Amino acid sequence: MTPTLRTARLLLEPYTPEDEEDFVALFQDRRVSQWMGDGPATEAEDRALFGRIFTKVYAQDLFDVWAVRRNGAFIGHAEIKPTDMVQGHEIIYALAPEAWGSGLGRELAEAIVAYGFDTLGLLEVHATVAAPNSASLAVLDRLGFEHVRDVTEDDGGITRVLTRRRTVPGTPG
Repeated sequence: MTPTLRTARLLLEPYTPEDEEDFVALFQDRRVSQWMGDGPATEAEDRALFGRIFTKVYAQDLFDVWAVRRNGAFIGHAEIKPTDMVQGHEIIYALAPEAWGSGLGRELAEAIVAYGFDTLGLLEVHATVAAPNSASLAVLDRLGFEHVRDVTEDDGGITRVLTRRRTVPGTPG
């Protein structure tokens, strides 16, 4: 069961059915969706994706997915899940454009990484980011992620694969 997480300014909690309109609005915003998965999807596809959070992800306890709120308002989406691209766990996060530039992306990514290390016991956490997404790349760089390799997508776009390894007290790195 996906737990509730808190940061200084954010609340990450499992989605409720009432979050559907906010989820769809976030994923339908092209400023956000251009960086998500295969890019913008139809509204019907985003509604189906939201439904699968309940029927598959939560029902089968596959991985953790959160609605991200600030001061009670929905402002984003976050997950940590196993992925074949990196053969480990990947963090995924998206914030509504009105939350950009305020340090919330870093706060959100930091919370997901800490959950991966401290709760899931992972030794490394990965992220995949479209090469032109300089804002997300900068956030992850500040959090200690290192560029591992590039993947050329079917459409010719480049996805950067980044990794952050857990540092163990008393060891180098």
